[in-house]
Amino acid sequence: MTLSSLPTAFEMERRMAHVPVLTEELVDILDVRPDSRVVDCTFGAGGHASAVARLLSADGMLLACDRDPVAERYFRELRGTWPCSMVFHPGNFAETLSRLNGLDMRATHVYMDLGVSSMQVDTEDRGFSYSYDAPLDMRMDSMGDITAAKILNEWEEEDLGRVFREYGEERYARRIARAVVRNRRSKPYSRTAELVDTVKGAIPTPARFGSRNPARRVFQALRIAVNDELGSLRRALPEAVSLLEPDGVLAVISFHSLEDRIVKEFFGSQAEPCTCPPDFPICACGNEPSLEILTRKPVLPGECESELNPRSTSAKLRASRRL
Repeated sequence: MTLSSLPTAFEMERRMAHVPVLTEELVDILDVRPDSRVVDCTFGAGGHASAVARLLSADGMLLACDRDPVAERYFRELRGTWPCSMVFHPGNFAETLSRLNGLDMRATHVYMDLGVSSMQVDTEDRGFSYSYDAPLDMRMDSMGDITAAKILNEWEEEDLGRVFREYGEERYARRIARAVVRNRRSKPYSRTAELVDTVKGAIPTPARFGSRNPARRVFQALRIAVNDELGSLRRALPEAVSLLEPDGVLAVISFHSLEDRIVKEFFGSQAEPCTCPPDFPICACGNEPSLEILTRKPVLPGECESELNPRSTSAKLRASRRL
C-alpha cells in the first residue's frame, strides 16, 4: 500500500459516519451507464453516491438531495472526486423530486435509502438513540418545527397511542401513552432517558428484559412522526416515477415493515393498475401499467454483510423499471 492509497482523514470520518447497505446489489440493479442522469434522494454521507458516481463519465450527472444539513458538507468533500457533474439540493426528497418535475427534468435512475444514518443515530445530542441521555429532538432537519419533546408534551393521549401503535408497532402503546400524559403533568419531557424510564415503567415486567431495549419501538415511532417519514415516502414515489424516462429504474432500500409495505403496494399498483372486477373478460378501466417490477421478492443483505454491519439485517431492496 502506497501513501497515496491511504484514506484521507475525511474518508475515514465518512466511513465511520455511515456504512451504506446493499451497495453492490443496488449498483447491480441500477445498471448505470457512463452518461446516466442519476438522482440520489438520500445522500447521507455519500456511500451509495460514491459507488454510483465512479461509474459515470463527464457526460453523466449525479443529483443528490438530503434534508440533513450535515449531508451537504459530505457532498462538498465528495464533489470533484469523479468526472461527472454533481449537484446538491437541500431539503426533503419528496419536495425536491416535485421541483425537478416542475422543471421538466428527466432522470435515468432514482434511488432512495430510507434508513437513518449512523451520523444521526450516533450523534448523541440529536436524540435519535435510546442508548444516550440527550435532548428529545430527533429532527433530521434542524430547522423543522416539531421535535420529539413537543409531541410528547403536547399531543393528546389518543394521538400518542396511535403513533406508538402504528409507527412503532408497539404492543403496549396505550399503556405507554397513558404513562406519558400522566408524567408530563408534573414535569415536561426534555431528555431521552426520561422517555426510556417511562416506557420501562409502563410495560409488564417480563417485557423489560428482552434482548433489545424496550423503548426502541417508541423511539422509532417518534422519529417517523417528527420527520413525517411515511408521508414523505408516499409523496415521493409517484414523483420519482414521473421523473424517470422510459426504461429508467427506481430503487428503494427500506428498513422496517411500514416502509417496505408502502413501496411494495405502490410498485404493485403501478405494475397492475387495472381496477376492473376480476370476473370481467377484458379490461374496461383503461388503466395501463407504468412500471415493471424487477424484484418480485426483496433483495436482502448477504450473510457476510449482516455479520460485518448488524444494522443492515433489516434492509430490503425493491426496484422497478419505468415503462
